[in-house]
Amino acid sequence: MQYITDLHFHSKYSRAVSQQMDLENCAAWAAKKGIQVIAACDFTHPEFFYEIKNKLVPQANGLFKLKDSDWPTYFLLSTEISCIYSKNNRGYRIHVLVWMPSLAAVEKFNTQLSWIGNLKSDGRPILGLDVKELTKIAFGVTDQAAVIPAHAWTPWFSLFGSASGFDSLKDCFEEYSDKIYAIETGLSSDPAMNWRLSQLDNVSIVSFSDAHSLSNLGREATVFELEELNYQNILRSITKPIDSGNKIAYTIEFYPEEGKYHWDGHRNCNIRFSPEETLKHKEICPVCQKRVTVGVMNRVEKLADREVIKESPAERPPFKSLVPLQEIIAESLGQKKGTKAVDAEYEQLVKAGENEFNILMNISEEELKKITLPKIAEGIIKVRQGDIVVEAGYDGVFGTVKVWPEQEKTSGAAASGQKSLF
Repeated sequence: MQYITDLHFHSKYSRAVSQQMDLENCAAWAAKKGIQVIAACDFTHPEFFYEIKNKLVPQANGLFKLKDSDWPTYFLLSTEISCIYSKNNRGYRIHVLVWMPSLAAVEKFNTQLSWIGNLKSDGRPILGLDVKELTKIAFGVTDQAAVIPAHAWTPWFSLFGSASGFDSLKDCFEEYSDKIYAIETGLSSDPAMNWRLSQLDNVSIVSFSDAHSLSNLGREATVFELEELNYQNILRSITKPIDSGNKIAYTIEFYPEEGKYHWDGHRNCNIRFSPEETLKHKEICPVCQKRVTVGVMNRVEKLADREVIKESPAERPPFKSLVPLQEIIAESLGQKKGTKAVDAEYEQLVKAGENEFNILMNISEEELKKITLPKIAEGIIKVRQGDIVVEAGYDGVFGTVKVWPEQEKTSGAAASGQKSLF
């Protein structure tokens, strides 16, 4: 059976995160999205771990559920840690996800980390610790842990980051490289970009939302095909060689151009470069004469030892690129995400269509037209077909998706003037 999972996002105890990001709201929104397993995130934070221990009930499958709740959502113990350290006469800033199989393992892990840094300062703690040593600690606690480089290509805080990372997984993790079962794509890359590196051939590719607000849960996700839903089978799904009965079925991706570090540039100077343009300008911004922020596509081109791969290799799970439903609705209505009209249409549509992923991936166009406006139904189908235009993000600026070219758009007034069927 297949299970949609989002195992990387943040709680209200992390910086720049909505105060609504608590266990109860996340469980409710996961059901609305169609996600079966989510992260009990930020477990290193003492206050949030107290909530985890008191609000979640361990299940026989190594996962957790909310106490006294009817939500079908399962939780997996997961956190993100920021390692900032010096090595080989230069500085590195690497973010990693850590999964743990039990509360006892988390308590032991947290105790050891508390000797190194202040875990209460942020839900995603900053530690002056070599990520290799963090991996050693995690697997010293339990061999059922997982350490996964987060958003592996982001310039500032990642394994392959242009401003803060390494050129190879081996250089980063050294003798613990064989303990790294997977890497996370991040919003600005997709699996096909990662397939171009032969050094990642024995590493699984996963995708999660890294959400800081409820509506962004599931904007990227990993779908596992499991013989039975439990922590062990999820772990088996990312290890190599892959257990034939437990594997990644596919991942759900942002269009990588929509990520805020896909191309290069300078936000303050309004300069956006493709990798070719960056090379032409020798990585220098023509406005301020400082080095541009080198993005993900450029970095992939530098490290790749294969040409562009257009179809998933037989040994790799495929992926589906989607646009979040609220963005499709907003463009259809000629409004911005978060307005009352967009929120109202979203709520009625996910109720009528069971959940967001079911709407985006499964319901036929004919059925969609019965439960929403014709233009929204058309937009969903266009996204499924990849019939969209994306302007690449750069230097912290998200890219933009256009489901309809400008000349095809109806005015916002005309679009929003149509009445919903519900």
